[in-house]
Amino acid sequence: MNKRIVVFLVAIYFACSALSFGIFHFAFASGVVKPVVGGGLAGLISPAVPGASGGVGVNAALPKTEACPLNGELYTVPEKQAWEKRRPLAVMIENHPDARPQSGLTSADVVYEGMAEGGITRFEAIFLCGAQAKDTIVAPVRSARQQFVEIASEYNYPLYAHVGGSNGTDTDPRVRALEHLSDYGWTGYNDLNQFSIGYPVFVRNYNRIPGKDLATEHTMEASTNRLWNYAASNRKLTNLDKTGADWLKGFVKWDFADDAAAGERAASQKVDYGFWQGQTDFDVTWQYDASTNLYKRSLAGQPHIDINNQQQIAAKNVVVLFTVEQGPLDIHKHIYDKIAGGAGKALIFQNGKEIVGTWSKKDRVSRTIFLDNKGKPVKFVRGQIWVSVLANDTPVTVN
Repeated sequence: MNKRIVVFLVAIYFACSALSFGIFHFAFASGVVKPVVGGGLAGLISPAVPGASGGVGVNAALPKTEACPLNGELYTVPEKQAWEKRRPLAVMIENHPDARPQSGLTSADVVYEGMAEGGITRFEAIFLCGAQAKDTIVAPVRSARQQFVEIASEYNYPLYAHVGGSNGTDTDPRVRALEHLSDYGWTGYNDLNQFSIGYPVFVRNYNRIPGKDLATEHTMEASTNRLWNYAASNRKLTNLDKTGADWLKGFVKWDFADDAAAGERAASQKVDYGFWQGQTDFDVTWQYDASTNLYKRSLAGQPHIDINNQQQIAAKNVVVLFTVEQGPLDIHKHIYDKIAGGAGKALIFQNGKEIVGTWSKKDRVSRTIFLDNKGKPVKFVRGQIWVSVLANDTPVTVN
């Protein structure tokens, strides 16, 4: 080839490379484009997936007659028709102070809260009914932890969404969540691990909290519809599993009751507890509001807000489950709360009143059962149920 042509082509190559670098450098620096871990080249250069939208578009005038099987809350017929085609979705959501506020917790039917490692707590939000009317952004999604896998197991092969998990030779065998997911037959099936799925189901959104500079580990987003749709199209998991069985068949529902009449509710009640001595960033307060029959949640002394709707998190039922807490177990300071095969004391707060009861979970796949002080199944008030898992000696203050 003519030497002049070679020189010309080389010059063109370097010019194009410089131009591409400049464009992408500007895009990343300006926030127009952000890298998406686990998404390959498409994930690297694609803009973030738009926010929550879609859903069944429920007419607000429709009567709410259909009880959610997870928490008894009443919904419309179109919402029930939507959730009947799906299975519960369990999403790991982190609670590091730098990652707050989270997205999606107000739309969960049940939320579990417990230790992850080193005094830091994590949430497992269970979605089925409350996220049908509108697609719900869930964030920041974080890694799997063993006790949360064991809790999710009682929902009959739920979709389990997370970003990696505790694993490896430097992790205590009791809490190697990724190995255990494989042992349970979840890997590649109902286990929705971002490491194996990537973009656009999971998206790194560095701008998820406007005005806040987020480290990469606090940026992973997904949405309930994207997760449900991926499971249906790629794993053939709807309400039916690979054998054709409906997840609801054999599922043990809790008992539910309507709100207590206004005259039967306590005038006020406040519940305070922490998770780890000296870690006040994770201290929780629930303030009961008799007018709405809701417990409003504060975290580290501030109202705990869901960034999706700027609403304070509020539950109809607050459960404190006391158990044997083991750890830190390894160099990662992993904590293991024994729930599968465990039993112990439970405090249930509803209607402004406290029930001193018990809990038990026969094995990993069995339902957690809550009994009142008379040994009868607790009737949860229809609405969100929030379960905090605490070590046996943790103080809880009730005023």
